Amino acid sequence: MQTQRIEYDDAIVRKFIFASVLFGAVGLLVGVLIASQLAWWQMNFGIPYTTFSRLRPLHTNAVIFAFVGNMMFAGVYYSTQRLTRARMASDLLSNIHFWGWQLIIVAAAVTLPLGITTSKEYAELEWPIDIAIALIWVVFAINFFWTLAKRNEKHLYVALWFYIATILTVAVLHIVNSFELPLSMFKSYSVFSGVQDALVQWWYGHNAVAFFLTTPILGIMYYFMPKAAERPVYSYRLSIVHFWALVFMYIWAGPHHLLYTALPDWAQSLGMVFSVMLWAPSWGGMLNGLLTLRGAWNKVREDPVLKFFVAGVTFYGMSTFEGPLLSIKSVSALAHYTDWIVGHAHGGALGWNGLMAAGMFYWLVPRMYGTQLYSKKTADAHFWIATAGIVLYMVSMWISGVNQGLMWQARNVDGTLTYPSFVETLIAIRPMYVVRFLGGTLYLTGFLLMIWNLIKTMSGKTAVVASTEVVVSEDKADPEAGTLVDVLAGRPMWFSIVGFGAAVVFTFVSLVPAIILAIAVLVVGEAAYVINKKERAAGKPSWFGIIERRPMAFTVLVLLSVLIGGISELIPTIFVKQAVPATGSAQKPYTALEQQGRDIYTREGCYVCHSQMIRPMIDEYQRYGEASRAEEFIYDHPFQWGSKRTGPDLHRIGGKYPNLWHYTHLMDPRATSQGSNMPSYSWLADGRIDLDLGSKKLELMTTLGVPYTPEQIANATTDQQLQGAAVAKDLAAQGVTVAADSEIVALISYLQRLGRDSGIKYGVEPVKTTEVVPPAPAPVPAADPAAPAPAADPAAPAPAAPAPEGAPAAAPAANGGGR
Repeated sequence: MQTQRIEYDDAIVRKFIFASVLFGAVGLLVGVLIASQLAWWQMNFGIPYTTFSRLRPLHTNAVIFAFVGNMMFAGVYYSTQRLTRARMASDLLSNIHFWGWQLIIVAAAVTLPLGITTSKEYAELEWPIDIAIALIWVVFAINFFWTLAKRNEKHLYVALWFYIATILTVAVLHIVNSFELPLSMFKSYSVFSGVQDALVQWWYGHNAVAFFLTTPILGIMYYFMPKAAERPVYSYRLSIVHFWALVFMYIWAGPHHLLYTALPDWAQSLGMVFSVMLWAPSWGGMLNGLLTLRGAWNKVREDPVLKFFVAGVTFYGMSTFEGPLLSIKSVSALAHYTDWIVGHAHGGALGWNGLMAAGMFYWLVPRMYGTQLYSKKTADAHFWIATAGIVLYMVSMWISGVNQGLMWQARNVDGTLTYPSFVETLIAIRPMYVVRFLGGTLYLTGFLLMIWNLIKTMSGKTAVVASTEVVVSEDKADPEAGTLVDVLAGRPMWFSIVGFGAAVVFTFVSLVPAIILAIAVLVVGEAAYVINKKERAAGKPSWFGIIERRPMAFTVLVLLSVLIGGISELIPTIFVKQAVPATGSAQKPYTALEQQGRDIYTREGCYVCHSQMIRPMIDEYQRYGEASRAEEFIYDHPFQWGSKRTGPDLHRIGGKYPNLWHYTHLMDPRATSQGSNMPSYSWLADGRIDLDLGSKKLELMTTLGVPYTPEQIANATTDQQLQGAAVAKDLAAQGVTVAADSEIVALISYLQRLGRDSGIKYGVEPVKTTEVVPPAPAPVPAADPAAPAPAADPAAPAPAAPAPEGAPAAAPAANGGGR
């Protein structure tokens, strides 16, 4: 045996901290800007690159992947080296990871405001960037697992478990959700469509929150909180239960984002059940963190680091209580599509992630420069300002969300809607949008105080080179690691197999055999506990003690725990026809012009503020029409169901209003919907579509299974011209001159198609303007803040213009369709 001095690579940690702080400020600044846009629509500035619908994805990506992502990498690189007592395996890989990740962030910052997007929430980046993310993540994984392989501390501490789960699961989620077919360098289409695409997206979307914003930050909590408190983790056994229950259950919970949609009921119920069960392990982790401070609570008054950690963990507990609550169907019926969900998301991002990041920075930076924090008073001020900002933000969104849900559902004694116009809800909640803006501004102010404090702490100081002495043994064998047989024969393995077998039998066979197997599970479990107790008394390591010292076995078991849930939900939905039953006629493919309009819809980010999913509820039937069905989306690559209604649902908007209404609404939303906070999209009238792309898009869609004929593909250019001319001629009859190949005409064609088997009719000759139906009744239609808009400048309100041939269907009866 000999000793060796190991110098840690803290330069990479400093780089990630710097990037996190920089991009955190940018992400929060963009968040404050888009919050102001909801309260004051003029803050969109009338240009395409700064609209709410384009900047909102930039804000979410900046906060999640730039701010929290860089903070996570800083914490992982710092703690992993200390926990393994080894320098990161490769400085080169560390630097490739750092610079590659920053280039990805810059690429996102450039492409998203330009409208280059897949439109999939938290996964908006186009396919070249997706490939870059996968490659850089592989670099990170190689460096991490290589470091575990050369570690000098054989035992894997709890923080490393969470890092392993993060690396594996994020890779699986990203790869599956990024299956797409490219049209060009900047445009691709998801290989999944409709219901399947929605399930894959929210399997990814929910678990991106779980395994990017939760598990790695829990690992950071388990390392930095005991360090700051100078106390050991409260319960090692509780951390084991917390980890495995969380990793196994989380992956099942994604469908709770799709309650009351066209997703099959079995998948919705499965997601809800697992979401409710998640409450237990989540609170187990929260309590393990807070109880670590037993005997050290007096330090919380004096140490700003502990203030941030305690508040962060508390917000984690609040978010993981609220999440299961919102996943209950009756609660989701009220809360879904409202600002309540926004408040919940920001409670996690700003409260849990943001405060934990601040605590880690305040603890790390002084130690990395061998000094004290410049100003504890400023850090305390940051804490209280940030906390006040979060509370204002969350409470305003709770009030706004509940208000929205109740107003949407409110009905008069005769059964009619109390608030038939969507804009009425916007006007009612506008004060809450102002409070939300103030809360975000406070949080940003606190963050800027932190930046000043950290800069002053580092000023004039030289970075410390941290090192440690390790004992290096020539004998690499670890007597406590057991053998592969010990791993495979472990009682927990058999306990899990029998338990999973019981679930399978219950699902596919009958209840009685499942009960018998469940009893066997209890017997095996009790026997394992008794035997394990005797073995521990005899000095033999437990089964978990063995796999903690075998990173490969541990990694494989984590991967299996994650894959079980994903496979059980995704495979039936994608490959088993009966898993998604059809109840009506299937969707007809879009025309070439409608497909072009759909791409403009996604480019402008209309999905950010509008849903295309009518839930089976009486009030939604009265407001929007018949409930959406799964078979109506079979050719939607990608799906456009949305997750928030700042404007009304658009699934059955086709034929409801004449072309002129849509034109005027896009040019000046307040001309048709007084009180709307939707920006103008006037540039669409000047923009031109590429007619040649129409046939290429249809051809690509045939590869994805959309049944276009060779004639439709060959005639795509002519068909676009004819259909566009029909819209342009109809608008010309109302006194509006617009080019037939303008983007606004393509978008109107798409909107007029929604919810119908066919949209704007056209033939060999453009439709005659005399072929119209009487105008719809005069009431002001539901506002839809966030739809795209064109150019020209019709300041005049839209007259009750006639609709093109084949336009409006009758409004649904007031007493129909509720579940």
